[in-house]
Amino acid sequence: MTPKKEYSVQKTDAEWKQQLGEERYHVLRKKGTERAHTGKYNLHFEDGTYHCGACNAKLFESDSKFESSCGWPSFSEAIEGAVEYVEDKSFGMTRTEILCANCGSHLGHVFDDGPTPSDERFCVNSASVDFDND
Repeated sequence: MTPKKEYSVQKTDAEWKQQLGEERYHVLRKKGTERAHTGKYNLHFEDGTYHCGACNAKLFESDSKFESSCGWPSFSEAIEGAVEYVEDKSFGMTRTEILCANCGSHLGHVFDDGPTPSDERFCVNSASVDFDND
């Protein structure tokens, strides 16, 4: 059995529930997904930085955000070292899940269908991030 990774931010399940509230806890800690086209950052294009909704670590710069029409905020790249990539075989498919590298919270998935030179599209739940216009 692989030991569970130790993240910089460690909290009990009860502490996460109390801090995050029901919806954010479901997305960030239980790997849930908000409904498409409902998140507050889906069509949000201000200048600034997107942070982890659980631990406030910087994850994405606004200049990497683009309109993908998929229903969730999409980014062409993450801040270097900010996300962890994990194979996800749930729901009968293989995808790459992205987690906050600081606390292990679920952010969304990364796909290879982006309109950028890297072809990457980081598909992120609005409920998993906060925005700061620095």
